[in-house]
Amino acid sequence: MRESPAGWLYTAPALLIFSVFIIGPTAYTFYISTFHWNVLNTAMSTYTGFANYRTLFSSSTPSFLSSAWHSLYFSGAMVVGGTAVSLALALLLQRGSRTLRAVRVAVFAPHATPVVATSLAWVWIFNPQFGLIDAVLRACHLPVSQWLFSSTWAMPSVIVYSLWHEVGFTVVLFLGGLAVVSPELGEAAQMDGANAWQEFWHVTWPQLRPITLFVVVITSISSLQAFTQFFEMSKGGPAYATTTLSYLVYQEAFVLFDTGYGAALAVVLFAVTAAFTLLQRRTGDRIARSA
Repeated sequence: MRESPAGWLYTAPALLIFSVFIIGPTAYTFYISTFHWNVLNTAMSTYTGFANYRTLFSSSTPSFLSSAWHSLYFSGAMVVGGTAVSLALALLLQRGSRTLRAVRVAVFAPHATPVVATSLAWVWIFNPQFGLIDAVLRACHLPVSQWLFSSTWAMPSVIVYSLWHEVGFTVVLFLGGLAVVSPELGEAAQMDGANAWQEFWHVTWPQLRPITLFVVVITSISSLQAFTQFFEMSKGGPAYATTTLSYLVYQEAFVLFDTGYGAALAVVLFAVTAAFTLLQRRTGDRIARSA
């Protein structure tokens, strides 16, 4: 504050907006989580302390632990699959030909589309009676599936859609990282007899570690907070197979009107997200020091 008072003055409008719309509601959510909240008459709300947090581990349907597992399942698939697919596409599209530039636009285009509209479109694609996927499988004489109507395949179906929608953004990030990779090191490795895989693993990959870390962290955070595709495509079902923490927050707070318990779930989700952010900062600092 003493070193740059002008900087604080210039950032004051943004800090004010951030405080009103982010910090304030976050603190209020934690406050609500300590009450049995009466939505119709807040004055009749009963203080319960940490009872809502103890309820997280009680038996219920869907349970907090099962929803947490679904969130981790979804996030893990998005992080591992999304990072691998994005990096592979970026390596294929890193050259600047006119055709590849058009393909880049096609790859990024899904990310620019509304999640609500494209989720509904993919519901039709996954329809077991007249959907495109089952039509192709029947034409190839392959077994079909119920997809979003199956507790086994519902989550993989949402993951496929989410990868289609989100990979374009991370491909752009990797393309930016590849643009600053030193070509001289790769040429030197080739002159020393390294093949394409060895050049990637020992030369290109180490230079992409900061970008990879950033992609992993932002994908983890966005996946943990994902809600719209679950609401539009599966409504948390069937048999709660796609009920994640974010969807459980909505269900408890806005469907069952157990606002205090929903706020406790939101606080836990916020804590997990903050932990990933802290992990990013510490791991990034460690990588920077080692470099």
